[in-house]
Amino acid sequence: MFVRKPRKGHPDLFASAKTLAPIPARHPALRAALVQASLDPEVRTIGFVATAHVASVQVELNAVVLGHDAGRFHLDVVPARRLRNLEEDGLVQLALRDLGLEPFEVTIEHLKAEPRRSNVDLVWSYNGRSVSLDLRMRILGILIDDGPLSLGHLLKSIRSDRDPTAAVMSLACSNLIEIDLKSQPIGPATMVKSRT
Repeated sequence: MFVRKPRKGHPDLFASAKTLAPIPARHPALRAALVQASLDPEVRTIGFVATAHVASVQVELNAVVLGHDAGRFHLDVVPARRLRNLEEDGLVQLALRDLGLEPFEVTIEHLKAEPRRSNVDLVWSYNGRSVSLDLRMRILGILIDDGPLSLGHLLKSIRSDRDPTAAVMSLACSNLIEIDLKSQPIGPATMVKSRT
């Protein structure tokens, strides 16, 4: 149902090209939301705030902070919400307000929505794959000169003795290119462009 945990490193920490530091992510729904945010072109950075102060009280937040084109938000993954009593929840809400963070709510329906979910899982399966400098330069050069392009056209334009599909997917995970993951299942007509 959700994206697998990473094979390397600490299994409870999530890291991507957009994370400012590894983020604690034990719940599978939170991990899935972090993967989606990592591939979302509107999300620029992903950070984490462990604690904050409200007056003289230290509040445990454990808030994932999204630097989004529309502002700064805290990632509110409904199935991964921590149970708090009324007083704790009030302090958390005050702390989030003081930090200027609006909720970015993610429901289980949002995480399961197709074709995005299958597309995200497919692209993320190439996360961490090595791409040679030569191939990276060719892909990025084509997209800068001629992009945005359909995935089929881009792949035909890349001269390589190997299938460049894995390299394109890996560059999306590295936040160097954007792939349309929402409108249709990934195929030849899927639009690809360089990151701006």
